[in-house]
Amino acid sequence: MIFTKMKNKSIAVKCAYLGLMIALALIFGYVESMIPLNIGVPGIKLGLANIVTVLCLYIWDARYAAAVSFIRVIISGLLFGNLFSIIYGLSGAILSLLVMLIFKRFFSMITVSALGGVFHNVGQLVTATIVVSDLHILYYLPVLLIAGLVTGFMVGLLSVAVYKRISNRFIVDDTV
Repeated sequence: MIFTKMKNKSIAVKCAYLGLMIALALIFGYVESMIPLNIGVPGIKLGLANIVTVLCLYIWDARYAAAVSFIRVIISGLLFGNLFSIIYGLSGAILSLLVMLIFKRFFSMITVSALGGVFHNVGQLVTATIVVSDLHILYYLPVLLIAGLVTGFMVGLLSVAVYKRISNRFIVDDTV
């Protein structure tokens, strides 16, 4: 078996799986950075790296999803961004992960991912409002809500497709 529940594994195996997922998320993030997406609003991205976070949330648990998400944001910021990209990324990741954890019990993986996309943008917008001390930045909110919903929905579709392809390789809870 390639993947199994993590609670019965050694620390070395857990670290190896975690490293693999972080590396995969970093690769997805890098590939995404090469895709030109310019719709006139800064900060809108596809969120391909969030496929890995959503899968970790459903395959293992919140600790692994949080670790993958937070470490990916920090390493991506150090490699490809700056301090502000780390701050914005972490604020979006924290709020997104909290919302996904709350709604994971009640909704499908696609809906949870869409909510994660929306609240990722909300977290970043709140942080931007605080950093620049200007409420006018909230004019971006409607566009960012729609973008987060659409990209989160697409990430959710991809996550479900990947989950179904690999679900026979590990023991999981089939509440997708």
